[in-house]
Amino acid sequence: MSRKPAKGEYIETDTGNKVSRKAILIGTQHIMLGGKTVIQAEAMIRGDLARTAQPASGSAPAPGSNTAVAIGRYCYLSRGCLLRPPGRIYKGSYTYLPLRLGDHVFIGESTIVQAATIGSHVHIGRDVVVGEFAIVKDYVRILDGAVVPPNMVIPSFSIVAGHPARVIGEVPEGGHEAFELREMYKTVGNNPQPAPI
Repeated sequence: MSRKPAKGEYIETDTGNKVSRKAILIGTQHIMLGGKTVIQAEAMIRGDLARTAQPASGSAPAPGSNTAVAIGRYCYLSRGCLLRPPGRIYKGSYTYLPLRLGDHVFIGESTIVQAATIGSHVHIGRDVVVGEFAIVKDYVRILDGAVVPPNMVIPSFSIVAGHPARVIGEVPEGGHEAFELREMYKTVGNNPQPAPI
């Protein structure tokens, strides 16, 4: 029995992003992807939570100033994770500030990220909560189930765990290769056809 090949699970953009047809991207005009990023099914990006503060009267908004979520290159957003810009009261009204991810950032399943900045070469495990306005520097590993409190700054080359999260170790010298996501990117969406019987 033959059947038509199913439409691919991923939509591939001009810059090589692979976005699952089941991913939930809200407010796409406020989401910037750097290229070669994988967004799995049920991953949600809240681009609709963009800055609401109006520019000073008479001045035009700066281009790109209304980006809610900016994601670098070779990032991997696992199934069911949520990226949500942090928010606060600013000049009397509630507004959101951009969430920025560097390059080679892995976000595990069912993880919620509301940080201000995630550096490059960061591995965030599954079921992690990264609180509002947290800053995660480069080459950081956040272990499964950690809860990073709001406003926490995690220094480069740290291993973080716990509830609330704390630094429990250091990424070993030469251990930074483990953060490279190019090979993982290549494996996504390449469904080889089964060999004929």
